[in-house]
Formats: sequence, structure tokens, C-alpha cells
Amino acid sequence: MEFLQPRSLPEALAVKAERPEAVPIAGGTDVMVELNFDRRRPEVVLDLTRIPELASWERSDGGIRVGAGVTYARMVAELAGDLPGLAIAARTVGSPQIRNRGTIGGNLGSASPAGDCHPPLLSVRAEVEVASAAGSGAGESRRIPIDEFFTGPKQSALAPGELICAAHLPAAAGPQQFAKVGTRNAMVIAVCSFALALDPSRGQVGTGIGSAGPTPLRAPAAEEFLQGVLGSEGLWESRGPLAEAAVARFGELVADAARPIDDVRGTAAYRVHALGVLARRTLGWAWDQYRAGRS
Repeated sequence: MEFLQPRSLPEALAVKAERPEAVPIAGGTDVMVELNFDRRRPEVVLDLTRIPELASWERSDGGIRVGAGVTYARMVAELAGDLPGLAIAARTVGSPQIRNRGTIGGNLGSASPAGDCHPPLLSVRAEVEVASAAGSGAGESRRIPIDEFFTGPKQSALAPGELICAAHLPAAAGPQQFAKVGTRNAMVIAVCSFALALDPSRGQVGTGIGSAGPTPLRAPAAEEFLQGVLGSEGLWESRGPLAEAAVARFGELVADAARPIDDVRGTAAYRVHALGVLARRTLGWAWDQYRAGRS
């Protein structure tokens, strides 16, 4: 096995262009597990941990650009104000050791339906910035809407010579929530998960579902329903209470959007039921925040 360790993004892109089979590694929280259990034995490993361009985040164009090498721990410590949904999800990942090593780029690169970052990214219509080497050597980048990034179980829209550089998210304009169900309270892969983002300025609702389909999913019918209720009843302006029937219907529509399977972590029926519960709970938490004037 070759172990390559570029020191800059252009160098990494050049290596990936020359060796498209090279497997990128950042925190190693997924790749090293596969290596240790001999589930994967790549000929080339491309270590991205020495590339400073990937390890930073910045405010850009009214949003936040989160470099692919930003860890879960840093999302919690540095981005909870701007990206609360993502920070809440990051806080649920693994152990402190995993949160200090695992990265948003690694989570996206694995493209697991159970990835904890994915539902919050879906709920705010994030974009994934990817790059490849150009003829000039400077590199070419493009942005992939998060709805188009996941193409199948552990499959993504990344081309063979591309690397994930960053995720682009709008700064929170309202309350955001995330919740997941696991077989225990910590150190667990989600049986299912759900993210919710409210944007009062646009009258917009965003959702994200994890571990309940072949890819992470949104629940468009639930979004449209809740947007209609909040708009037609003037609740964005009045901040009045939500009717129990509306909350229940929102949960039903979220559950209807799932496409789960039975596996070792849970049955399809349980996932559908749990998603309805998570949707109702997160909506209750988010709406209470909004009524109290907290984002």
C-alpha cells in the first residue's frame, strides 16, 4: 500500500488526477475501520491532514464555507451560533476522540445513509464544493447541490479525479434542530435521524432524514404542508401556538417520505414510527425557540 501525503490542495488534486483510485483519508474514522477489519485494502491512500486550505471555515456570500477538514469538535465549538443544526448533529457523533478526528468532508465522502451531518445539510439546501486538477495545475471547482450529491448507498456524485473541498451553508435565519434514535445513548450509528430548519424571513421549512432510505432524504411534502400552515394562519408573524393536528400531520408526512429497510439496527416499521416521533419533537423544540425569540 502506498501512503501519499500532499502538503497543498493543488498537490493533492494532481495526485488524485494521476491516481484516481487513491482513497482519501482525513480523520480516518471510517477508512481505518474498514482497513482494520480487512473490508478494504486500497493500493493507494491519500492523506489530506497536512492541507491547511481544507481545515478552515469562513463567512462568504452571506453564508458559511466549512472546509472539508473541519472536525466535528470544531463544528460544536466554533459554529453553533451560525450553524446550530450542524453543531447539534456533530455533538451526537461518537466519542470525544472521534469528534476530534472525524471531519465533515469525511462524512460526505463516505456518503453513508446514516451520516449524522447529512440531514442538517439537506435541511438548509447546502452545496458541496468539489475540485479536480485543471490543465493549468490550479484546479477546477464546482458546487453540487446536496440533493444531487448522494446517488446511492455509500455512493456520491464525485467524479474519479475529484476531492471534496468544502460545504457551503446559509447562516441560520431561524431555529434549527436535529435528533436521532440509536440502540443506546452514545457511541452509536443512527437507527434513524431527522433535522429541521425554520427560516421565518423566507417563510421556508427544511427537512433532512437519515438512516431511513438508500440515501439521506428530504421530506418535501412535509415541508410544503408546514410552510402552508405557518403562512396561511399568520403564525410566522404572530408566533402563536401550533395546533396539535398540524404537528401530528407534519410527523405523518415526514414518516411517509422514508424508504427504510430492516437491518441489524432496526426494522423498517420501527424507523417509520420513530421518524414521526422525531419530527414532532424537533418541530416542538424549534417552534418553542421561535416563540421565545431565540434562534
